[in-house]
Amino acid sequence: MNAQTKESQSQITPEGAVSLLKEGNARFRENRKADRDLMVQVSQTAGGQYPFATILSCIDSRVSAELIFDQGVGDIFSARVAGNIVNEDLLGSMEFACKLAGTKVIVVLGHTSCGAVKGACDDAKLGNLTVLVSKIKPAVEAVTQPEDPKMRNSKNLDFVDRVAEMNVKLTIEDIRRKSRVLQDMEEFGEIQIRGAMYDIKSGKVTFMD
Repeated sequence: MNAQTKESQSQITPEGAVSLLKEGNARFRENRKADRDLMVQVSQTAGGQYPFATILSCIDSRVSAELIFDQGVGDIFSARVAGNIVNEDLLGSMEFACKLAGTKVIVVLGHTSCGAVKGACDDAKLGNLTVLVSKIKPAVEAVTQPEDPKMRNSKNLDFVDRVAEMNVKLTIEDIRRKSRVLQDMEEFGEIQIRGAMYDIKSGKVTFMD
């Protein structure tokens, strides 16, 4: 499998980009990697890069976008930060990726048993981490069930996962609200902005509607 070229990238639609990611995750789960020579792809991309997708995911060591979507050198931009939140630097990176480098989809990828989300559920405080988890707190507050405070913490993994999913949705809202560039591209059909959740037990990525 060759690396993406300007021509192959231009032929991929936003819907097609999502399909490529879904197909890659299916290969990952079935342990049948695409036939590619990564060093050949290194050579092929030396003069330029033409990724088809941008993935904003958590820094969690179990959630490497290149691996779980079975992608090679030059296929995706991978932006990673604890709790897959968004800020100005990440927005600028995504604007570059889509407007200037031509990617067709932004995927905000949350995952089950997320440590950053657990920290937000427990109102954790530790140096700069305090500021980071505060950005996930709106997702904690948006998940109204259960009401019992004793059940609204990191020990309740069902609650944690529902907060993680809500955090993905709120991050997408932030992207649309804070980046006119990306909002316009989505409205004109040039890109899609999608949410997804990765299950650390099964390896499956489930895209949100």
